[in-house]
Amino acid sequence: MADIFDNIITLPSAEVQKQTESLVGFQSKFDRIYNNLKLLLDKGSLSDWSKKHHKVDLPIISQLKDKYPLIILAGDAGTGKTISATSIADKMTRELKKEGFFLKLSTRVRGEGMHGEMGKLVNDAFTELKKQAGKKRLAFLLIDEADAIATTRATGQMHQEEKAAVNTLIQKIDEVREMDGRAILFMSTNRLHFIDEAILRRAAIILEFNRPTKEEYKELYAQSLEGMNLTGDELGELAKLSQKENESVGYSFSDVRLKVLPEAVAMAYPDKPLTFNLLKETINNVKPSPEIK
Repeated sequence: MADIFDNIITLPSAEVQKQTESLVGFQSKFDRIYNNLKLLLDKGSLSDWSKKHHKVDLPIISQLKDKYPLIILAGDAGTGKTISATSIADKMTRELKKEGFFLKLSTRVRGEGMHGEMGKLVNDAFTELKKQAGKKRLAFLLIDEADAIATTRATGQMHQEEKAAVNTLIQKIDEVREMDGRAILFMSTNRLHFIDEAILRRAAIILEFNRPTKEEYKELYAQSLEGMNLTGDELGELAKLSQKENESVGYSFSDVRLKVLPEAVAMAYPDKPLTFNLLKETINNVKPSPEIK
């Protein structure tokens, strides 16, 4: 069973917590998801809140049982969807003072499977998700590149076996809803418009991930280059250049971390220091990764 997952992470995790500290713009994303999911995780306190402030259980309290613990993370490649899912899961276990497990369904296994095996893969993944969930333990499942497994059934080019796999996925999402918030499903995609409408309707939240804003670029450079003592104006200029106003898109988060900064270090090492001018030169030479639509 473990072979169908890229990894299984025990939560809370000190390693994941450390990676979370480097995520730019993470807190606002976490707050939105946590504020929604805690309605599913603590219905008793929700009833107490309603009676305290409204003297009765508002009808919406009972209606919340129909909410699905499904979070869709949508956006371009390199914008932090996968790492954010792990970090959100870790922080949730800390906030709720619970243990947990994070399962990431392997895209490699999905790529190797035949159409008829996709439904079994989905079933096996959710069987493990339910197994890991307990009264004092949360279980999280991430289906990365979900458009490959949750493709809309409206297309006429879809194989019958693929439709059956999507039907199985919808059924399993429905089953997770009955687990009172002990199991939570993340789906990430670069192509939200390819996801089946029945799955989109079930999402508690569809969280959009975009390329960095100017302020996020500044924070990203300030974090990665701490110790260079760059001024605010210099960070602002690096951020403005990173927006690539003459290109269709600017850098993604991963472009900065995995392409721009390593290239700059490679130009300086081993004989020269890393300088503001060298960073500018690198940014001017390195192209952003293309936007995936």
